[in-house]
Parts: sequence; structure tokens; C-alpha cells
Amino acid sequence: MNDALVGVHLSDGEACTEQLGRRVASVLLPGWTVLLYGNLGAGKTTFVRGLAEGLGVPPEDVSSPTFTLVQRYDGRVPLYHVDLYRVEHPAEVDDLGLDELLAAGAVVVVEWAERLPRRPLIGLEVRLEDAGDDRRRVVVSRVTAPPTHSTR
Repeated sequence: MNDALVGVHLSDGEACTEQLGRRVASVLLPGWTVLLYGNLGAGKTTFVRGLAEGLGVPPEDVSSPTFTLVQRYDGRVPLYHVDLYRVEHPAEVDDLGLDELLAAGAVVVVEWAERLPRRPLIGLEVRLEDAGDDRRRVVVSRVTAPPTHSTR
């Protein structure tokens, strides 16, 4: 993992947010999750457009999956773009089969990740916050899952 990506980034517009998405894509491995947080209009789908391009997906193919919940894009690794905005119950998330997608070697990007019933084991968290005008404060951190306890 490129530690230069972990931290606070300032974006002065959509092109900059997409560029950060491309940079993040360069460090992603199959089986990773990218958790996206931010208000409506924060730039989550713009970030995903850049990330997808970094994985070899034409950026114009990317749109918000708000009504379909999950969209698949084929790049250097399969990319699943998940939007949980309209999900009301944790069981609905379980029905999406995200664990199976990760186990099959996909990268899964989740908008409205706060609606996930549990955190993934490996990946990144990206928080997009309004910084005034068209600027965004983008905080990238590693996902840290809670430790598992063995009963040996």
C-alpha cells in the first residue's frame, strides 16, 4: 500500500477528484473494498469514475447505481460499484453477496458505506467533505477491521 495516498487531500474540482480516484486504483488489489462516505453531491461517484478509469474501465461507463444497487465494470480486475443509499435493512446488504464478490477477486466500491452491517477485512476508507466552492477535502485511510477472536 502506498502510504502517500493515506491522509488528507484537497480537491479543487471534479478533475482533481477523478485523478485521486485513479491514484487509489493503482494500489488496489483483488479482494479489496473501498468504503465511500460523504453527503449527497460530495463527489463519491466522481471519485469512482476516476478509480474505474485507473482499473481500465472507460469513465463514461460509470454512473451511480442508486436504483440498481450494484453495477459491474470489467477492467484489470472486476469492479463492483455499490450504492447503499436506498437500503433500509442490513439483510438487504447481505442479499447482495458482497463477500462472494470479494472472494472471487473483485474490487468492491461502496457508496454510503455507513449502511454496511459489518466492515470488510481489507481495503480503504475515503471520506469526501465539502471544503467550499467546488473544493473537497478527501481523507483516505486504511480499513481496520475489528480483531477476530479464536477459541482454541
